[in-house]
Amino acid sequence: MGKETEIKLPVRDIKAFERKVKKLGGKPVKTGNARIHELNVIFDTPDGGLAKHGQLLRIRTESVQGGSKKKETPHRVMLTFKQPAVRAVDEDGSRFKIRDETEVEVADAATLGKIFEGLGLRGWFSYEKYRTTWKLGAATRWAKDLLIELDETPAGTFVELEGPPEAIEKAAEALGYSRKDYLLKNYLELYAEDCRRRGVPPGNMLFASGKKK
Repeated sequence: MGKETEIKLPVRDIKAFERKVKKLGGKPVKTGNARIHELNVIFDTPDGGLAKHGQLLRIRTESVQGGSKKKETPHRVMLTFKQPAVRAVDEDGSRFKIRDETEVEVADAATLGKIFEGLGLRGWFSYEKYRTTWKLGAATRWAKDLLIELDETPAGTFVELEGPPEAIEKAAEALGYSRKDYLLKNYLELYAEDCRRRGVPPGNMLFASGKKK
């Protein structure tokens, strides 16, 4: 079990953002292809018992894009359990979302989903995104344990900064953000806000058929 400390930041121009990361010495973390498609399914009891206690149980299927036809090949399946989030404030007044997280790689998302259903759980919310993970170079020692994760989602593009609070703070400032830009909401909350702005009923956060990026 590890402790996850992170913030999200809005990204309005992907190319401009990538130029800033590269200027800091950043390089994509490659696993076959640096850009990974994720399909996430959140499971809960019929009465939402996990969500009521601030917990999250998720199966994530990651696929690598490849080839001229942009086909995707399975990479790995991750089972994640997260404890309730704590919104911590450091001595400088910076706010971060901190929560205990347990992850394990599993063999088959469909089989695990059937097991959960047999235990009375249901997959009640699905969301997908494309993630590119960056790390800064060796010259930036303060960023050794920092992950810069660019997420392209149906509700907009965001970057997650995950790592030590001081590294998150430095990276956000270097990328042109201030503390007022910090987002501590999860993708379900951001998606619900986007649906309200567009005046559409929320469902699953999925790319429209044929419009995946």
